Amino acid sequence: MASLKDKIVLITGASSGIGKAAAYQFAKEGAKLILCARRKDRLEQIASELETETYLLELDLQKRANVEKAIASLPQQWQAIEVLVNNAGLGRGVDKLHEGNIDGWEEMIDTNIKGLLYMSRTIIPGMIKRKSGHIINIGSIAGHEVYPGGNVYCATKHAVDALTKGMRLDLVDTPLRVSTVDPGLVETEFSDVRFYGDKERAKITYQGYKALEPVDVADSVVWIASRPSHVQISEIIILPTAQASVTSLHKE
Repeated sequence: MASLKDKIVLITGASSGIGKAAAYQFAKEGAKLILCARRKDRLEQIASELETETYLLELDLQKRANVEKAIASLPQQWQAIEVLVNNAGLGRGVDKLHEGNIDGWEEMIDTNIKGLLYMSRTIIPGMIKRKSGHIINIGSIAGHEVYPGGNVYCATKHAVDALTKGMRLDLVDTPLRVSTVDPGLVETEFSDVRFYGDKERAKITYQGYKALEPVDVADSVVWIASRPSHVQISEIIILPTAQASVTSLHKE
């Protein structure tokens, strides 16, 4: 196991869910954390509970100029980012494509694909220059299978899968590593967002079985990051025991 102590880890979507859990797990390993999200008040609360150095970025990944400015303005001591966790993402709606909410499509595409691209394009050149770095993208089982009502969301996660593979090919002649963690059903705010704040409908998603918890996924992310430098974990698919595929779920 390679030490993560004092390594700088940047996590997008760090204010809740998997990103928040990853912050706590990396902090336990002594990493220094750059936490990015739109809700700075939540980041401040998380930072106050972590026993490690943190730097907070109130950032909307959908806006390229903001991403470039935020990374360019990092203090000198925070610029050598060793691990980039592209976690920020969301789903919007489960309508059939021909009935879909186009604003929701734009939000998913701008966050799940463009946000990942903007952050990666901004940070990876520095990693190449320093000859050290690890990009860990948070994908989904929806990046491997398509389910009814998942059309555009699944397309964005298929894109994350393709981009991860593309990054690995592009960086094969460098010491950098590229990985993806693709979870099944995880109990987070994801369904609240997907159903536009309908908490009762969101709650049904997680009833009748034991879903993954954010820390289950975060553990995998930290494990990947702590492998020896010659070891590259290309992909982990992690599911609840009650889930066999994107559409096969056993509920009591």
